Amino acid sequence: MTYWLQELQQKRWEYCNNLDAAKRDSRTSPTPSDFSKGLVAKDSPDLSILSQNASAERARNILAVETSPTDLVGEQAASQPAPVQPSAINFSLKQWSTELKNSMSSLRKGNNENRRSVFYTSEEWELLDATPKDLEDSMALEEKRKHLAEGNKGLTSSAFPFDFGRIPQKTRRPLKDMIGSSKNRNSSDSSPTEWYSGNGNKLVSELQLKYQSQQEELEKLKKDLLSQKELVRLLQQTVRSSQYDKYFASRLCEGVPKDKLELLHQKDDQILGLNNQLEKLNLEKDSLQQEVKNLKCKVGELNEQLGMLMETIQAKDEVIMKLSRQLSECEDNSSSPSGSVNSPVATCVNKELQELDRLKDSLQGYKTQNKFLNKEILELSALRRNAEAREREWQAKYTSLEAKLCQIESKYLILLQEVKTPVCSEEQSPAREVITQLLEDALKAETSEQPEQAFFKPHLVSEYDIYGFQTVPEDDEEEKLVAKSRALDLRSLSLSENREISTGVKWENYLASTMNREMMRCAELKNLIRSGIPHEHRSKVWKWCVNLHVKKFKDSTVPEYFQTLLQSALEKQNPASKQIELDLLRTLPNNKHYSSPTSEGIQKLRNVLLAFSWRNPDIGYCQGLNRLVAIALLYLEQEDAFWCLVTIVEVFMPRDYYTKTLLGSQVDQRVFKDLMSEKLPRLHAHFEQYKVDYTLITFNWFLVVFVDSVVSDILFKIWDSFLYEGPKVIFRFALAFFKYKEEEILKLQDSMSIFKYLRYFTRTVVDARKLTGIAFGDLNPFPLRQIRNRRTYHLEKVRLELNELEAIREDFLRERETCVEKRDLISDDEEDS
Repeated sequence: MTYWLQELQQKRWEYCNNLDAAKRDSRTSPTPSDFSKGLVAKDSPDLSILSQNASAERARNILAVETSPTDLVGEQAASQPAPVQPSAINFSLKQWSTELKNSMSSLRKGNNENRRSVFYTSEEWELLDATPKDLEDSMALEEKRKHLAEGNKGLTSSAFPFDFGRIPQKTRRPLKDMIGSSKNRNSSDSSPTEWYSGNGNKLVSELQLKYQSQQEELEKLKKDLLSQKELVRLLQQTVRSSQYDKYFASRLCEGVPKDKLELLHQKDDQILGLNNQLEKLNLEKDSLQQEVKNLKCKVGELNEQLGMLMETIQAKDEVIMKLSRQLSECEDNSSSPSGSVNSPVATCVNKELQELDRLKDSLQGYKTQNKFLNKEILELSALRRNAEAREREWQAKYTSLEAKLCQIESKYLILLQEVKTPVCSEEQSPAREVITQLLEDALKAETSEQPEQAFFKPHLVSEYDIYGFQTVPEDDEEEKLVAKSRALDLRSLSLSENREISTGVKWENYLASTMNREMMRCAELKNLIRSGIPHEHRSKVWKWCVNLHVKKFKDSTVPEYFQTLLQSALEKQNPASKQIELDLLRTLPNNKHYSSPTSEGIQKLRNVLLAFSWRNPDIGYCQGLNRLVAIALLYLEQEDAFWCLVTIVEVFMPRDYYTKTLLGSQVDQRVFKDLMSEKLPRLHAHFEQYKVDYTLITFNWFLVVFVDSVVSDILFKIWDSFLYEGPKVIFRFALAFFKYKEEEILKLQDSMSIFKYLRYFTRTVVDARKLTGIAFGDLNPFPLRQIRNRRTYHLEKVRLELNELEAIREDFLRERETCVEKRDLISDDEEDS
């Protein structure tokens, strides 16, 4: 009971401390091994950690009640084979308490050594622990069952926990001491019974098993020998009969009458029958002799058991005689006058000793209980103080927010009053100062410059999000205001909706079910990925998705393939290295992991791009690959990000997608136009009416998979589905963005305003749940076969057009060579060359 209460107490303390340390709005419990492993791994979440009370921890350690279970507890016991259950009569409370400890040990992680469970009941504080006598009885019963099971197999059995007949004579000598010590309930030394049952019986059982296996092998060989003998006998009989028939047929049949010949045949048959009977009798004689041998062996075993029993009876007789002598001596002492004086004194002394033992036991129990209750009082006080501190913190935050709200309301009221009834010109209006101050206050992002106010901050919008992207840009004032508004909308969505918690629980349950097996493609995993992978599990799932698609490439490569490519690209001349260096700092300048030359992500980005350019010399480096790698490196290590780029370029996208001609990208834009006319006919007609080429906007979406085109939360949800399902996801989300803002676009009535709106409208979409519902629900059906067929169709058309352009170019070059007036015309390509 004490052990159980301590485990519950410890679990409550750990839970409350973790609850105090974690942020209030993120209550999910990620698996410790699933935290992010890329560049975002070092960015700890925004936690408001309360300082733990060190003195309370020291006091808890001092007041801890030490209990030491004598048996295996928890996970160690779970790996052991199940013990043989004793009978209901010999069932001890010690075994029951061990099972109780096993059931509770999983509540607490830590060492359970040096703990001892003490179980007190009623007012007498009786120690309900198994005595040595109970242990010996239960052990003897188990040994009896084992020997009975062996006896059924024809082995020598004994009714005792050890075999008296098979141990040496010098080890039999302490038999009386062993039996006498079993009567002593307070003995702390190990009895001879335990020694014999632990060592002697183990040796005997091993010898018996070895003897049994040899006996079985011998019986098997005997059976084989008998079968071979029977086969030889039949063959010999067949040979004799055939020779006999041949002899009579060739020699005697010529001069012997027919009736005599039949008589001879009858006599031969009688001789053969008698020979068969003789052989059967010989076999029966052998079997009877073997049976006699077996019976003699059994008689010998019974004699051996009888000798053992006689020795046991003799030992018991000696014990009885010894006890009888002691009893007679006690009676003589009680009858003598001196004994009559000492007997009451001895009785009183014994009673006082027993009472002293009982009081010591009660005192120990009270001490244990006192320690536990003191520790409980201490913990409850600490938990109450923590709760009061949290309440004061919330009250301070509430007061600060209320004061700030009052100030903002006051400023807005002054501003509205001034706008309603201006008293002076616009240049000298006090509203201008109010507006300037309000804009400055609105654009302030949370930083660590004012640590004394960190306790009271409401944690609205920080300078960087969890992916390392800047929340508010630094240059454009108008864009800063829009970005701050967008960040507040995202924060409001995360605070007002509880779907993230339910999604996190579903992911926890799914990953827990895959602890002992590999993840596999299934409908459940597909739906989970479409709803978004939690931040703490994204590294693990992305790596699995990448390995799923490039397994065939990895199997055909040598070990350390990525390091080999990188070394070759660094040591040898690489034509793509110059362009890679120019684009490194232009990759994601608004992300802190790539914002400066000393950032950690820059070197990793350089390594992955150089290794990929050496693997694909036809592509080398194309603008757009750097952004793909930069996003992958946020959650993956260098080698995994390299294989992620291989997945996108060589598995997902068609050929010539990232080459100089960008042929595959042009084909996808024509396929997207077909899908727009089919899925969103009103919007497509609206673009056609005002001659707006929206592919100038969507071309970059497809090339870099929406990087720098959408807010970061939606970007990574798109990448989750993209890495699992492939390029079809890009078409789905591209159509979903237009569907999301369809009504707003239809209200625009000129080409300039439409094109200007298309340049930034994707960054105004903040509701990822609604966008995902449109992409994977409203746009169905969305077969991949249709996209592949249209890609093939448009690929042929684009190639024909390119061939026509090449023919026109060649005609122009020939005409320029022949015409004097056109010789001075030089194209841009020729000038660069």
